Amino acid sequence: MQKALVTGGAGFIGSHVADDLIKLGYDVTVIDDLSGGFSENVPEEATFIQGSINDVPFINSLFEENKFDYVFHLAAYAAEGLSHFIKRFNYNNNLIGSINLINASINFNVKCFVFTSSIAVYGSSPVLPMTEETVPHPEDPYGIAKFAVEQELKVCKEMFDLNYVIFRPHNVYGERQNIGDKYRNVVGIFMNQIIQGLPMTIFGDGEQTRAFSYIRDISPIIAESIQNPQAYNQIFNIGADIPYSVKKLASTVAQAMEVSPDIKYLPARNEVKDAYSSHQKLRDVFGNRTLHSLEQGLSIMANWVKQHGARSSSKFENIEVMKNFPKAWL
Repeated sequence: MQKALVTGGAGFIGSHVADDLIKLGYDVTVIDDLSGGFSENVPEEATFIQGSINDVPFINSLFEENKFDYVFHLAAYAAEGLSHFIKRFNYNNNLIGSINLINASINFNVKCFVFTSSIAVYGSSPVLPMTEETVPHPEDPYGIAKFAVEQELKVCKEMFDLNYVIFRPHNVYGERQNIGDKYRNVVGIFMNQIIQGLPMTIFGDGEQTRAFSYIRDISPIIAESIQNPQAYNQIFNIGADIPYSVKKLASTVAQAMEVSPDIKYLPARNEVKDAYSSHQKLRDVFGNRTLHSLEQGLSIMANWVKQHGARSSSKFENIEVMKNFPKAWL
């Protein structure tokens, strides 16, 4: 069996990718520091090792012992808005940690490095939907870190012949999402608020638009990418096609949770107003696939949330910059 490493495999997207790799017949090792993931998310068939991608001796030893064929790098702290206020943490975890993995992949002859970047690399775009040809212009430290890793992978292909596949997912939701994280994942935040009897909170007027993407439309393609030679050394947008306003999302989440919409509007924060992408390139390489509608995906997630209950929101420790920090996060 060929060996695949999944970083962040106790987290949301990572655990689903690990599931899909096991179904495809790979020997999967998961590493996660459990800072945002949960050990119960790790598939039983995978080997789970708790550890940090910032621990260089640990990473090098792991690669030396296992001789991985493929690396799926999903470990990240994906909080675009918060990243302005945790710059050092953001770059250490989302950039330096990635470089540690890339170095090890080069040194131990990994066949392909699969990286989940983000739609955040685009920033605001006057032309929508955004395509892979849209010039990246990230507007937050999270997007900057993701774009830097993309650039590093291109350089490493040229210098060391390390193959890569880069995916730019956006607004992914579904089962196993950490709904207790109040800084990110708006669908999870809404459902967690509802299950606690709280109003859903929206920054600004709720007219911001995003295409909300159900996890099972995303993870199988990421896992399959290493088997598709056309995908190598390419970048793909991946996710849902239809944008919705955050206000419309809130009412649809309420419907899925079988409650009446109760919305509390908060002062607007600094964020991209409209962000959604084209997936034609993905379809050209991976084929047409039937996607879940927003209502279908939210219904599945709502059933999971009702079974598992609310999660408590813990305050992020060590905020580095307090100037202009949103009061709702205090």
